[in-house]
Formats: sequence, structure tokens, C-alpha cells
Amino acid sequence: MPRLTSWLTRTPVHLALITLSLLWTLPSLGLLISSIRPPADVLSTGWWTVFQHPFEFTQYSLENYRAVLGAAGMGQALLNSFTIAIPATVIPIAIAAFAAYALAWMEFPGRQWLFLAIVALLVVPLQMTFIPLLRAYRDLGLTGTFTGVWLAHTGYSLPLGIYLLCNYIRALPGDLIEAAAMDGATHIQIFTRVVVPLSMPAIASFAVFQFLWVWNDLLIALVFLGGTPTVAPLTITLTNLVGSRGQDWHLLTAGAFITMTVPLLVFFALQRYFVRGLLAGSVKG
Repeated sequence: MPRLTSWLTRTPVHLALITLSLLWTLPSLGLLISSIRPPADVLSTGWWTVFQHPFEFTQYSLENYRAVLGAAGMGQALLNSFTIAIPATVIPIAIAAFAAYALAWMEFPGRQWLFLAIVALLVVPLQMTFIPLLRAYRDLGLTGTFTGVWLAHTGYSLPLGIYLLCNYIRALPGDLIEAAAMDGATHIQIFTRVVVPLSMPAIASFAVFQFLWVWNDLLIALVFLGGTPTVAPLTITLTNLVGSRGQDWHLLTAGAFITMTVPLLVFFALQRYFVRGLLAGSVKG
């Protein structure tokens, strides 16, 4: 009887979660189905009509993906997005982790003022930096290069990264840091062997946020790279596809699904660390 009562109590919660999951998944499912249907079917009937005969494989086709990855230039754009997103994620994580450790466990003059200055940068709109950065990039020859957009993403993400990681690293047990220091470990050894392994949930959480932001970014890529096909990422190429082929829904759905596939894979791969990073500090003891 208690088990039945518990099950009945949890049923509304489970139904609500299932309903929300279906509502969130439905648009992605419709996008996927539309991307593998022939153009005539996409323009004439809704994507849900495939469920009338779901195992009739003649109604499915990969021609949309071949067209998008080939003629539409999404293949090169996919490589460009990886070229931009991976370094623009790794570089800020490395710098932010070192800076967070220094601000959390190293004593030096002006540490608190430096931390306050970093926190204050969180409220500065990035649009205010475009003109001075573009002038500096013009003088340094970085306009339209991957190096320039890496540096831009790094600079824009460092305040948030340092703030998040510093709060996490500062909450680590001080006894571990002190014991390692008494054993003769240097700051580099403490950082690499003690702090980094314990901070992986927070680092992974920041990595997910940073990668998703860089991968889905349009503004910074458009400002610092332009629309040149040789360096344009997926977001710019997809925007051009919408502008030039707004009537070709079959191509737009294929391009959009290619754009969203990689962030989903990254999120699911780091989901365990991501949840642990979000829950860090919520339970004492």
C-alpha cells in the first residue's frame, strides 16, 4: 500500500516531465524529419504525415544534406566552426583556471581589487569594444583571421570564466592545499595535481557554456571575420542560406540540423560533469 501511494504521488510529476520533454523534443524531431524528406514533399505536406507510413523508406532521402554540404558550402563552414570553437574554448579555460587559482589561493598585493575589476567587466556590453578592437586588429593585421576571433572570444569570456572557477576553487578544502604545500609542492604542482582534478565539474560546465556560445555565435564572427566563405562559420553560412534561398525549406532544415547536432553531442558527452558543476556547493558536508 505505501508503494502504491508513493507511485500515485509521483505520477503527476512524471507526467509533467514527460509532457515537457515531448514539447521540447517535438520541434527538433520535426526539423530532422523535414531535413530527410524530398523537396516536393516538404512543400506539399507537413512533416507529421510520415507517421502514416513510417516504414515506407522511399519517402526519406539524404539528398538535402548532400546539396547543403556541397553546393551550399556548409561543409567548409562546418570545418571553420570547429576551427573557431575548439581553440576559443580551450584557451579561455586554460587562462581562467590559472587566474582563478591565483586569485583564490595566492597572496599578492591588490588581489581583491583585481577580482572586483574582473567582476565589473561582466556588465560591460561587448558592443562597446568593437570599434577599438577593430582598429587594433587593422593595425596588427588580424582582421578576418581565426587568430583574431580566438582572441576576441577569449577576452569576452574570461571575466565570467574567472568568476565561476574562482568561486569553485576557493571553496575547495584548504587542508588539501596546505598539506600539498607542506610536502614541498609548488603552485604549479598544486594546481595541476590537486586543484584541476577536483575542479573538473566546474571546468566542464564552463566548457559547455563556452563551446555552445562560440558555436552559436553570429555577431562576433560577423564583425571580426566577415562573410568570406573561406573563414565563415556555420552561423554566417546558414544566415546567407536563409537570405538567398528562403524558399528552399528542405535545404534550410538540413543546414539547421547540421548546426545543432554538434552542440547536442557536446552537451550529452559532458552532461555528467555539467550537472555536477551546477550542483557543486548546494550540499554541505
